[in-house]
Amino acid sequence: MKITTARRLTQIFFFTLFVWLCLAATVGPLWWQWRGWPIAWFLQLDPLVALGTVLTTHSFHPSLAWALVTIGLTILFGRVFCGFVCPFGALHQFVSWLGRLGGRPKDKMAANTYRPAQVIKYYVLLALLAAAAGNLLLTLVRASRDSTWIALVVAAVAVLALFWLTLRKVIASFRRAVLFGALLVLVWFGAAALLSVERLTLATLQIGWLDPIPLVYRSFNLVVLPATDLAVEKWFPSGRFYTGVGLIGALFVALVLLNLVVPRFFCRILCPLGALLGVIGRGTLWSIGKTGAKCTECALCDVDCEGACNPMGPIRVSECLMCMNCLDNCPSVRPIAYLPRPSSGGEISASGVTRRGFVATLIAGAAAVPLARLDGSTKSDWSPSLIRPPGSVAEEEFLARCLKCGECMRVCPTNVLQPSGFAHGWESVWTPVLNNRIGTSGCQLNCIACGHACPTAAIRPLTLDEKQGAGDFTEHGPVRIGLAYVDRGRCLPWAMERPCIVCEENCPVTPKAIYVSEIESTVRDGTFAIASIDGATVRVSGTPLTPGRFASGDYTCKLPDETRSRRIVANTADSLTLDTAPTAEEPPPPGALLEVQVRLQRPVIDPARCIGCGVCEHECPMTGLRAIRVTADNETRSANRSILLKGSR
Repeated sequence: MKITTARRLTQIFFFTLFVWLCLAATVGPLWWQWRGWPIAWFLQLDPLVALGTVLTTHSFHPSLAWALVTIGLTILFGRVFCGFVCPFGALHQFVSWLGRLGGRPKDKMAANTYRPAQVIKYYVLLALLAAAAGNLLLTLVRASRDSTWIALVVAAVAVLALFWLTLRKVIASFRRAVLFGALLVLVWFGAAALLSVERLTLATLQIGWLDPIPLVYRSFNLVVLPATDLAVEKWFPSGRFYTGVGLIGALFVALVLLNLVVPRFFCRILCPLGALLGVIGRGTLWSIGKTGAKCTECALCDVDCEGACNPMGPIRVSECLMCMNCLDNCPSVRPIAYLPRPSSGGEISASGVTRRGFVATLIAGAAAVPLARLDGSTKSDWSPSLIRPPGSVAEEEFLARCLKCGECMRVCPTNVLQPSGFAHGWESVWTPVLNNRIGTSGCQLNCIACGHACPTAAIRPLTLDEKQGAGDFTEHGPVRIGLAYVDRGRCLPWAMERPCIVCEENCPVTPKAIYVSEIESTVRDGTFAIASIDGATVRVSGTPLTPGRFASGDYTCKLPDETRSRRIVANTADSLTLDTAPTAEEPPPPGALLEVQVRLQRPVIDPARCIGCGVCEHECPMTGLRAIRVTADNETRSANRSILLKGSR
């Protein structure tokens, strides 16, 4: 079997597995639903995810240990993850192959020429890592007394790894890399010692914008599979809808179609994971290279080279995507093979990153976070409409953990979790928020799926007892994600004297967090002249009634000379049917007046019981802007947002 055939079969297998794991992210008891399937496995294989979360959280999430396998394979065999495993890379390679199908070798070779723009991915990687490492050195400089030695060791190792994977590998000279890194450290230590930089050194995890694994997860979870669901009506017969996914879909489609212009455009030019693996892969033990046999200079090896690594000349090891096409194209003399390094034809180790570009990118990446938070969006000017899923950590830590992968949104059974837009700042774009107007319901009391689907614990994996405040968590109470408010200007009983208790009826909390305040009020234009009385039926004259208008059971009327109000059970255009017949010996004379009154049950919120689940908002009959709405007030994850006195939960 040819090595390229083996590579294609492997790519098909891993791409199929990826699609299956996305499909299996469906809550349910069936075998094809989420019953132990490792739905986030590809995210756990991603070294950039592991490195980014270590930099932002100063800890290592155990589930991300799979990334060590990818790093080990890259050190041994080169970028095999890009060539054999990555589902996004497989899609790019397939579309690139379609775009070049039937083309002339000369045109294919021209398309596969190395481009200076391929250095962009290294700058993207540096900017993302700088944003993630904003407060890492500060943690080492000003470690608090209660800091554990484990946290300090993790932070120190992360710093060393960061410098090794950037300075040493980006700057070819070891001596210059060490001097340059020492200078940066001294500058940073000096700033930390002389300035109050705690507020200026912040960290955010933004690798999800362009890291191929979160990107392809997000695209499939929120765009590709929901569109398929609408067509096949299998996984979600009622459909899955997500707000603002046009940008996600446009980005995904654009990156795929750009392969028709430049083969594997994203992998070559933009992919930060590819840049990281390229940096690691410069020290790989095995790679494509020349054997020393005489080369005919036929250039066939360059015709189908996916990474533009130039196998015919001095090879760019860091750019080789391990597509193995050059091995199949090489004639029988075999001057090119997969062999231990170094290549006899020479190697090019420079990435093209300049020192000025390196410094500028680090500064820009580190400065982007404090600049983004000058608006106070994570402090006093936080957005009340930014409602995070139950179990979410505090907002700044949430932004340091969330990958924007969409796993929690896909697994949510009610479709209430939605990707955030730019309204909450660029850091929050595509992170999960609750939108209670969409989907089939609000956040269900007995659902804890999102926390168990999150690969980085941005949403903690809760137990049902912890979420509901039962068992060992009775003292702490249920997890609150927000608080409902009644808009009295839009509420039917409050503003329009129309009976409605839908929100109270649907409140899932026991005892209910919504109770009603009852009043009786005379209906506007509710005074009628009596024409006659026949048992429990009272005929009226004057303006015709709307049939059935008063038949809901909330309307009553009081006949003249009676102190007791009688409930109206039905009405026609000229009659009212009461629940009991009048008892007066002499009925009211024709022309006597009666008043129709309505019993209004006005909803009131008990903030000590409301958990912000949003079921009431979803079920409110006021379309568009609901009359009852949930905000992030009183959420459990942020003590400073509580509206209750301590101990009054």
